[in-house]
Amino acid sequence: MIKKLILCISILVLLGSCKTEEKQKFDLLIINATIIDVETGKLLSNRLIGINGDTIRLVDDMSNREKIKGEQLLDAKNKYVMPGLWDMHVHFRGGDTLVEENKDFLALFLVHGITAVRDAGGDITPSVLEWRKQIANGSLDGPRIFSSGPKLDGDNPAWPGSIQISNSEDIERALDSLETMGVDYVKMYDGNLTKEMFYEIIKAAEKRGLKTTGHMPLSANYLEAIDYGLDGTEHMYYALKAGSPIADSLTKLNLGYGMMDEIIETYDPELAQQVFEKMVAKDVYVTPTVHIVKTLAEMLDVDHSQDSLLAYMGPGVRQSYQGRIESAKRARAAGSTSRAKMEQQTSSMLVPMYETGVKLLAGSDCGAFNSYVYPGGSLHDELQSFVKAGLSPQQALTTSVIYGPSFFGLEEFYGGVSEGKVADLVLLNNNPLENIENIRKIKAVIIGDKIFRKEDLNKMLSEIKK
Repeated sequence: MIKKLILCISILVLLGSCKTEEKQKFDLLIINATIIDVETGKLLSNRLIGINGDTIRLVDDMSNREKIKGEQLLDAKNKYVMPGLWDMHVHFRGGDTLVEENKDFLALFLVHGITAVRDAGGDITPSVLEWRKQIANGSLDGPRIFSSGPKLDGDNPAWPGSIQISNSEDIERALDSLETMGVDYVKMYDGNLTKEMFYEIIKAAEKRGLKTTGHMPLSANYLEAIDYGLDGTEHMYYALKAGSPIADSLTKLNLGYGMMDEIIETYDPELAQQVFEKMVAKDVYVTPTVHIVKTLAEMLDVDHSQDSLLAYMGPGVRQSYQGRIESAKRARAAGSTSRAKMEQQTSSMLVPMYETGVKLLAGSDCGAFNSYVYPGGSLHDELQSFVKAGLSPQQALTTSVIYGPSFFGLEEFYGGVSEGKVADLVLLNNNPLENIENIRKIKAVIIGDKIFRKEDLNKMLSEIKK
């Protein structure tokens, strides 16, 4: 009897031992990875990454490889793994006839390692929200979409599809509509939106817990808007204007953007520093979009006919470029050099803003009507512009990978390669911390447990080539 009992105990101990040695299993296991910690700028070598569903469940040293199993295996030897890029200012627009051409942008984003985009308003919102749903449920390949839905503008909007705002009742109805759509933030535009309605939108959105950003009417005061709860601005006009001591005087002349040359000439770095400090104190973001300013400033002097990404723009998108081209011709005929001055001035502001603690957002402003600013590649150009202006590659990547999620309060789930983070990753052949151009050297893009290898990305490109 005792012998039988001892035998049973021995078997149980043995079974227990076997159980503890059972391998951890993951849907996808990435091995031999060098992880780029964008937040610290450090490299973590010889790592394995276990992914289940859309979430990273394990990051460990390769010394524990024998204890871990993956249904899929991706060997990242001599490669670098970092979070996917976020483009925080893109456009899907052009009306119903351009819906399919806009949909092709999704592939271009993925091919360039962009796993999330912030749609900054257009006139095909139903399609964009449907894509967002399909991407979330895995039935469509593309980056995660965060959308403002239609823009809010005055009673004579600059862009089709915008919601007209003339009074407080319009604001409440508009915000009701946006919340029903399930938008992620509120985008304002200054076609002819009054400063009073601009302020009221901010206040009303603040009460509902909705984030606000966009274009500010130049009749409005940037610091006052910040006090009301403005969360961000698109482009650098408004921080730039606030840095001029004669801004109030120029505002009274009702010059609109015609004041920008004088604003640039009278820009005071010490006054601007006070503006930056207030932005930091109020956690206000800014999306500089310096690459598009440079592209539009040089548009008539650069031959874009051989641009590699032009081949992936549909005929409707290409036709939409004509508006900017004709505008540039008129500006040149009038002797205007405003865009070139703007590009130089805003680039010079980037380092002081970043070093003060202002959260810059990498956004390309790509899409129809913005000539030769291509989905995907233009975000790489924006990041390179940041580095050219004086930011380090790590700082430039932070504006996309860290501050992108942070704008939406999602830093707990994105921005790193660690346990509990969403597994939106890019595998690079070379280290972008050494040279920002290495963000173009993409070996694979990972969305959850789905791997898009280089051959898959090339196939996606071939399917949308015009």
